[in-house]
Amino acid sequence: MISDPKIIGLALLGGVAPALIWLWFWLREDEERPEPKGLILMCFLLGMAAVIFILPVEKLIQTAISSQVWQIVSWAGAEEIIKYLAVIVLLSKLNRIKYPIDWPIYLITASLGFAAMENTFFLLKPLSLDHSTVSILTSQLRFLGSTLLHAVSSGLIGICLGLSFYMRKIDRKFYLLIGLSMAIALHSSFNFFIMDRGGNNFLSVFGFLWVVTIINLLLLEKLRRMSGEN
Repeated sequence: MISDPKIIGLALLGGVAPALIWLWFWLREDEERPEPKGLILMCFLLGMAAVIFILPVEKLIQTAISSQVWQIVSWAGAEEIIKYLAVIVLLSKLNRIKYPIDWPIYLITASLGFAAMENTFFLLKPLSLDHSTVSILTSQLRFLGSTLLHAVSSGLIGICLGLSFYMRKIDRKFYLLIGLSMAIALHSSFNFFIMDRGGNNFLSVFGFLWVVTIINLLLLEKLRRMSGEN
């Protein structure tokens, strides 16, 4: 177990700093009605804490499921669900979802907290072995890929919830199911492609991820207009 404060601090910096940059990028989509900074911080921290809860679940999945394909899909599903639940736990009693765009903002925030902690754990081993160059390169790749993946996949769930904001309860549940399905499919596909050929197709996968990101941004613009109309 790694106990060196310097290594832990560097890992936290390498994990959290890129996530905060992405958070700044996504929060710019909600500049007209910004959410309370304290609530955004709590949502980010809950997303970080969710990693601790998902680790035993993923170990259980690895033990219970022999197929590598279904392991990857199940891991992606567990992560998307736990990020969604982190937001629900925080907001269930606060009544803070007042506009359609609020859903993706909170879900993206929690997902970036999740990515920050996940990246921190990922960096601990190479840093403890003094593989500084490897750690820096790994951090940059995860900044470009995995961190964005978490934001975009959870953003899809939030967008579906936002689009169904003024619909009946049963319709909102249907849209939630669609959002979760798309998020899990995207997350699983990313992991499959990264594992294929040892990650040599990273640039093509990253290009695809940016296409999905642009679609997310266009849909967020629609939610902003929906939020302004009511």
